[in-house]
Amino acid sequence: MRVAVAYEVGQPLVIEDLEVPAVGPRDVLVRIAASGICHTDLTVINGLSSLPLPIVPGHEACGTVEEVGPEVRRVKPGDRVLASVSPACGSCWWCTNGMSNHCELAGVVRSTPRYTLGDGRTAAAVCGCGTFAEAMVVDEASVVAVETDLADEQLALLGCGVTTGLGAAFNTAGVTPGSSVAVIGCGGVGQSVIQGARIAGATTIIAIDLAAGRRAASLALGATHTVDPAEGDPVEQVRTLTSGRGVDFGFEVVGLPDLIVQAFNLTRIEGAVTLVGMPANDAKITLPAVAAVFSGKRLAGSVVGGSQILRDFPRFIRLAESGRLDLGSMISRRIKLDEVNDGISLLNQAEGVRTVIM
Repeated sequence: MRVAVAYEVGQPLVIEDLEVPAVGPRDVLVRIAASGICHTDLTVINGLSSLPLPIVPGHEACGTVEEVGPEVRRVKPGDRVLASVSPACGSCWWCTNGMSNHCELAGVVRSTPRYTLGDGRTAAAVCGCGTFAEAMVVDEASVVAVETDLADEQLALLGCGVTTGLGAAFNTAGVTPGSSVAVIGCGGVGQSVIQGARIAGATTIIAIDLAAGRRAASLALGATHTVDPAEGDPVEQVRTLTSGRGVDFGFEVVGLPDLIVQAFNLTRIEGAVTLVGMPANDAKITLPAVAAVFSGKRLAGSVVGGSQILRDFPRFIRLAESGRLDLGSMISRRIKLDEVNDGISLLNQAEGVRTVIM
């Protein structure tokens, strides 16, 4: 089958024919219908994560089950499934205590070598999925069967970006009706935070991004105001929009230390600062200790938006089916697998919201 492989840091992916990985006892073979291109894939390709290359990128997809191992109980051939950035076995301590986004299988799932490459080396898949391919073999914990008429290209977005963004707003931050929100970084995940804030009832939603196209897109998805960092200090611009106080909920969705500090500074006293973006593996943040303590601000990391995929995939699908969650408007480009490097270039240039491989 055709697979896109990242062999060298910062270099174009190589599309080649590889053998379909063997289906183990707990594994599921999925024919991929659509896959989103997420910024996390770019982080891996650029060598800024702890994941070694070569690797098969992609972790946000939907498809149809073609084969299952003898121990698989969650899905069966013919099921339509969502692949998840984070596995959820459903039985470990983390899963049974409402934290399946930290499932103990994650390390094994993400490090398992799936592919034998032409030069004899083996390669794992990003997040244990590897959706930049015609098919994938994954642990059953990484897929959830779904029943919906949503188009493949829309459904795929729930595998990571939309679920991470909505979850950050709903689960991690707990955005409240009538509140004010600022979102730094308005790619696919940031736009999903914006939609989550809108659905949760926030009345002031400020989108902050250098890209004019992304700022414009945010207004269609729920933002009430936009801030261009090139026009002045975003912290001061946000304070101007919030009677000098800052927002109730600040989100950083890029993963840069300076922007994390910025999110802290534009959030009001006793507000909530939520860190969503994936930072480089060696990145560090520095905050003034006195301000961190005496401001009373809550600073929280948000792993997959705190989402529990067995619970949240179905409810997010219902939001989309009801029209409250707009998935279609988030898709800015549809491409073929052969064009995957063009899609990655668009991400590098901060063009569009989400590119989907179909």
